[in-house]
Amino acid sequence: MCGIVGYVGTREAIPLLLHGLKALEYRGYDSAGIAVISKNDGGEKIWSVKCPGRFEMFEARVYSAPLPSAHIGIAHTRWATHGEPNEINAHPHFDCAHHIAVVHNGIIENFQELKKELIAAGHVFVSATDTEVLPHLIEEEQKRGGEDDELLQAVLRALHKIRGTYGIAVLDTRAPTQIIAARNFSPLLIGVGDREWIVASDAAAVLRHTQNIIYLEEGEVAVLTPQGYRIVDLHNNTVLRKPEHVLWTEESAQKNGYPHFMLKEIFEQPEGIENSLRGRCIAEEGRVQLGGLREANNTLRATERILITACGTAFHAGKLGEYMIEEYAGIPVEVDIASEFRYRKPVFRPHDVLLAISQSGETADTLAAVREAKGKNVTTLGIVNVVGSSLARETIAGVYQHIGPEVSVASTKAFTSQSAILALLTVLLGREREMSLITGKRIIEELKKIPDYMRAILEQSEKIHALAKKFAVYDHFFFLGRKYNIATAYEGALKLKEISYIHAEGLGAGEMKHGPIAMIDAHMPTICIAPLDSVYEKMRSNIEELKARRGPVIAITTEGNVAMEELADATVMIPKTLEMLTPLLAIVPLQLFAYYCAVERGCNVDRPKNLAKSVTVE
Repeated sequence: MCGIVGYVGTREAIPLLLHGLKALEYRGYDSAGIAVISKNDGGEKIWSVKCPGRFEMFEARVYSAPLPSAHIGIAHTRWATHGEPNEINAHPHFDCAHHIAVVHNGIIENFQELKKELIAAGHVFVSATDTEVLPHLIEEEQKRGGEDDELLQAVLRALHKIRGTYGIAVLDTRAPTQIIAARNFSPLLIGVGDREWIVASDAAAVLRHTQNIIYLEEGEVAVLTPQGYRIVDLHNNTVLRKPEHVLWTEESAQKNGYPHFMLKEIFEQPEGIENSLRGRCIAEEGRVQLGGLREANNTLRATERILITACGTAFHAGKLGEYMIEEYAGIPVEVDIASEFRYRKPVFRPHDVLLAISQSGETADTLAAVREAKGKNVTTLGIVNVVGSSLARETIAGVYQHIGPEVSVASTKAFTSQSAILALLTVLLGREREMSLITGKRIIEELKKIPDYMRAILEQSEKIHALAKKFAVYDHFFFLGRKYNIATAYEGALKLKEISYIHAEGLGAGEMKHGPIAMIDAHMPTICIAPLDSVYEKMRSNIEELKARRGPVIAITTEGNVAMEELADATVMIPKTLEMLTPLLAIVPLQLFAYYCAVERGCNVDRPKNLAKSVTVE
């Protein structure tokens, strides 16, 4: 997720802004930039520095030249969504006359049509970002409002024309003591100091200076000057809001008050799914639009087989995608661990498509698999979270996850986002074939409900914590699932082993009697994913077999399943949804269980031993 910092007051702005960006570094970024308003002989001017890469490189560039004196400015760390990470695409972005500077978190969904209109009106764009439409749009609105029109009015009119999410901060040399900040589904707050104000996307950027904070709500706009602040809604109606005194430390604020990034990211999953779905569902037509796959649309229509390749958690998402696409789109799918794909000399056929999945886009084995396929003239696609990553560059088309950075080594929100995108891809492919309008609409409608269902599961976190306290003493676990939830079993076992160092195996439940059941006794717990679906009775039979051998059982099942409460030693209930979407819900309690087991065992949750976030070497 991008980071915003803005300052207006009596102190020198540049060092304060740089510290604010440094405090947001944990969020992940690919570039950084700063803009301040300084006075010189010709009047107020914008002084700006932008730089891709690490913060140290950006900071060195800022200090490489004499710094202007400035008491107002904005700064930004970018996590690219539109346009590769480079100096031109880094924020802030400017209008044609270089009077206006804007930093922005979020996605402007209608930026293409706005950009076309603005170009027709004579505006010149220099970047590939969606954000750049904002300063040009504000500039255009100022022209229409007349020379005496206030900056606030121009910003309000501009915001009425955009669709999407935003947290923004705006400077204008013609209002040299004023910052305009606005929020719509992208966090933004104001730190209240002594004759100074700090706008930021995260409390971490302000806590060194003040613990008095105003949180902007959706659709609110703030005007900040050294003399005070004013908050209005999008119709310029005054909003009264008093500061809150927070007790967070600078360090804890980076995690939004959570003790670990992993827990924070588990709780971010509802928002992550919403971001992955936003602008991609045409519910009334039962269809999906994935703009990043536009170049491959004809190939996808003609494909006769999809090869999915990935590693670790992304591989488990791919397994889920296999079941979805085959059942609902009728296309054969093969899923390979990328490290095996690159060596087994795969046989490609005409009309094959390779789909590579990687949160970071830098996984060495996955990239090698893509290159192998490209060398055989196979169309390569990607699902990736990091814009401008190697995978994004090397595939001909793909889908971005839009979930912000995932800091903890153990992947959580990336898995559910990848799974949701694979569901979207299933509808896209299915509706081009034999999927009915009713089926397409139903999948989309249920997908949109997933975030709220997840929130309901997260409310059970204390219950799951209590289960972890009881079961964290065991050193071995089985995880069982069938059909769609075999992927859930694999992923649940991976989460437990990688952060708590408990040995865990994920298995297809039908394989239990082919060997693993020999391990079952009172000291071998099994977590069974058993929602009320087409294979529920089979899963129930598995649980009966485990109980007959005194094996402790935790069951993940559908709300209202009283019979399972009577059979299993413990149950966690999930809301009822489509069978193909149950893994997006069933995995959440397993993530929480793994997290709390690791905490109980005193493990380093965010940085487990021997592991790296991205495996960039073989």
